[in-house]
Amino acid sequence: MEGASFGAGRAGAAVDPLEFLQGPHQSLQLCKWIFAIVVFGSIINEGYVNTDKSPMLRCIYNANESACNYGITIGLIAFLACSLFLVVDLYFQQISSVKDRKRVVLVDLGFSGFWSFLWFVSFCFLANQWQRTAPSREASHGGDAARAAIAFSFFSILSWVALTVKALQRYKMGTDMSLFATDQFPPDPNAGYPGYPTGSGVESTETYQSPPFSETLDTSPKGYQVPAY
Repeated sequence: MEGASFGAGRAGAAVDPLEFLQGPHQSLQLCKWIFAIVVFGSIINEGYVNTDKSPMLRCIYNANESACNYGITIGLIAFLACSLFLVVDLYFQQISSVKDRKRVVLVDLGFSGFWSFLWFVSFCFLANQWQRTAPSREASHGGDAARAAIAFSFFSILSWVALTVKALQRYKMGTDMSLFATDQFPPDPNAGYPGYPTGSGVESTETYQSPPFSETLDTSPKGYQVPAY
């Protein structure tokens, strides 16, 4: 994934799945994946309680259905997105097009940044509603799950922000177009093209012939004398 032009020079390289999962980028993806499961799983399993006065299940966060729905939705979408990005990262080395690689990095950067903000909203929303929840036997029974969802929402903020920063670094590294630099172009754009080779630079006079019409003509042919009168 690293390198000039979003790693296009390494396209087609073989990927070891075990080594792939041990990379720092993939480790963050796995952490986000686990945190998302904890958040929406805690709310689904123990986030809805009933009271003695009513058998109807209500959200444990101050009986605010929006709080539970928001936490479940954000966590579930984050879980699916992390799974998708893991698959994309696994096959990233097989993408030979620089434009396609750039799109993948930009989508990763934009989505990670946006979801970092949504996790921050989730943490603030759930924590605020939990503070307003009146003490009760039902709230005490599901309190651990409620606090777990709040805590892992905060951990999700850190992991998604870290991945956003890493995606930004990958984008900046990918804009380095030195991969396409070749030796046929001079380093100075204003410099002219090199001339043709001139050989060893030593010229021999033996290779030259006498210039045409440079010899003096003999006006008196042999064997002929001018008569005297």
